[in-house]
This record gives sequence, C-alpha cells and structure tokens, in this order.
Amino acid sequence: MSKGHIIALDAMGGDQAPEMVIRGLEIAHERFPGIHFLLFGDSKRLEGLLDETPALHKACSVHHTVDVVSAEAKPSQALRNGGESSMRVAINSVRDGLAEGVVSAGNTGALMAIAKFVLKTLPGIDRPAIASFFPTQKGETLMLDLGANVECDSDNLVQFAVMGEVFARTVLGLDKPSIGLLNVGSEQRKGHDSVRRARDILRHSHLPIRFHGFVEGDDIAAGTVDVIVTDGFSGNIALKTAEGIVHLYTNYLKKAYRATLVSRLGYLLSRGALQRLKSRLDPRIYNGAMLLGLNGIVVKSHGGTDAVGFANAVGVAVDMINNDFNEIIKEEFETLNLEPDHDSQAFVL
Repeated sequence: MSKGHIIALDAMGGDQAPEMVIRGLEIAHERFPGIHFLLFGDSKRLEGLLDETPALHKACSVHHTVDVVSAEAKPSQALRNGGESSMRVAINSVRDGLAEGVVSAGNTGALMAIAKFVLKTLPGIDRPAIASFFPTQKGETLMLDLGANVECDSDNLVQFAVMGEVFARTVLGLDKPSIGLLNVGSEQRKGHDSVRRARDILRHSHLPIRFHGFVEGDDIAAGTVDVIVTDGFSGNIALKTAEGIVHLYTNYLKKAYRATLVSRLGYLLSRGALQRLKSRLDPRIYNGAMLLGLNGIVVKSHGGTDAVGFANAVGVAVDMINNDFNEIIKEEFETLNLEPDHDSQAFVL
C-alpha cells in the first residue's frame, strides 16, 4: 500500500539529528520498502551516514540546506529567518507537490508556525490541532489539541471534534468512534462558556458524531471515549502529566526492586511481566504527533526520541497518506457545510 509514496524529512531536527534520523529511516525502510525519502539538511553529513547503509541510500534523495531551526528559536524568528532551514524547505516540498507529507523532530512551535504559513489550513478549519494517542485500559485514545492553540473558542473545539472523529474512523478503522469534551466535571453546569457551547453544538446539531458529553481527567486512562477534545492549554498539561507519571512509577519500580535481596529475586521472577508492561507504556510506540487541519500531512516526532521512535513517526505519516486522510477531511467538511446558526448557537447542515 505504501509503494510510490514520497515523504520529506527535516533531517536536522531533533536532539540527536541527523544520526537518529538516518537510523530511524533504516527501520522505516524495512517496514515500508516502497517509500522514497527526501532528506533536507547538511548534505555532507547526510551522504556520509547514508554511505554506511547502501539499501537505504537508494531510497533517499538528499537536498542540501544551509540553516537549522534551533530548539530555542521562537516561532516568529523561525518564520522570519528560517527560509533556508531544513524544516522550512522540507515543508515547502509538500506545498510544491514534491512530497506527500513531512516528518520533523525539530522545534514544535516553529514547525506549527511554518507549516500553517506555508501549507495553510484545510477549507472549513480555522486552526490546526496537534493530535496524538494515549494508552488506556481499553487500548488507545486519540486526544487533540495537545498544545497548538492555548486558547480555543467553541467553533475551534467543534472543528477538532470533527477532525478527531474522521481520523478515528478512517485511519483507526473505528465504525462509530465516541467523542468527549475534556472538562473539570461531567455535570452540565461545569466548565467555561466555550466548552459548554461546544457541548451544545455537538449535542444538538446534525453532525454525524457519537457525542458522549463531558469527560474528566481520569477518563483519559480509563478509555471512556475514543477521541478526547480539548484546548491546547489543558491538552498539553495532560500530556506532560501523563509522561511525568510514567517516569515517576518507572523510578519507583527500579528503587523497589533494588531495595533488598528478596526484591531482586522478585524482579527475576516477574521480569517477563515487567517487560510486557514496559513495552505497553513505551513512549516510542506513540511517537508521532499529527498536525491535523493543514493542507498537507505534517507529523511531529519527539525531539528526544531514538531511531525506533522516529521510525514510528514516519509510520504515522505513511498511515495518513495511505488512508487519504486530508482528502476525507475535505469531503467531510464539504458534506457537513458547517455554518453557525447564531440564533440557536449551534451548527446546522
């Protein structure tokens, strides 16, 4: 299914780039042998690394760029001064039709700002949103926004709900995914005006969405719904909190098993179960946040990931391309023809 696709890579983005990028592409190339990769970055360094992997080298085209967007750069600086950076030129290749998607482990704010400026948003969408998966008791839950939009109005939240529903239905293969709005309580009166109005829109409009209602923080890990919608402020806090808890309990387990001779023996007996737990919670499995709502496929890899994590981010881009995600989003919004009904404060078809 992946034959003939072309993906652009910001080869200089990430804490361990470009070595991590090339190692990740080795893994991705084994999984998706039909993909061709456009690498943007320091051609001398990239060609040197690719010379060590002849099979991958044949699947790559290297394009030299002179600049790199630093991890500390402000989005405005990246937009103003990063015209020749590996990130900018990689995104340009998607705009120009040279690639079908782009993957970067670089500066998140800069990636969002440049991608929105270069690619623009899809029709019917005001703001793109960062979406990713959370492991839950029932499998995985898609959550958006995770930090692109600190402040959102009700219309933005409804658009996120539509994009999340389409993603869960088309890419994840869920027949009728359930949607929930993250709130401080499940009661009708809880929450600020925007989230309550978004609830009313989703509940009373003719949108073909299985709307659950409000969900709380503990519903994320419980897997109460398939898609959780929130603003970027709350979503980013939830994401970083979840990451911190995983690290906390990992450290607790290590200390507990090292405490006594008996606990060390207990570790040997339970090592298989712990390895399964580690694999289930491995952040590399969920690496690859999607910038939904842009007129092009853009995937953000964690800057500190390794080759396995970066390969998974490439896999996310491949899945979105294979499932024609953006084309389906366009069709959905054209069909829905969302227009605000100011009298009823809801969207109508």
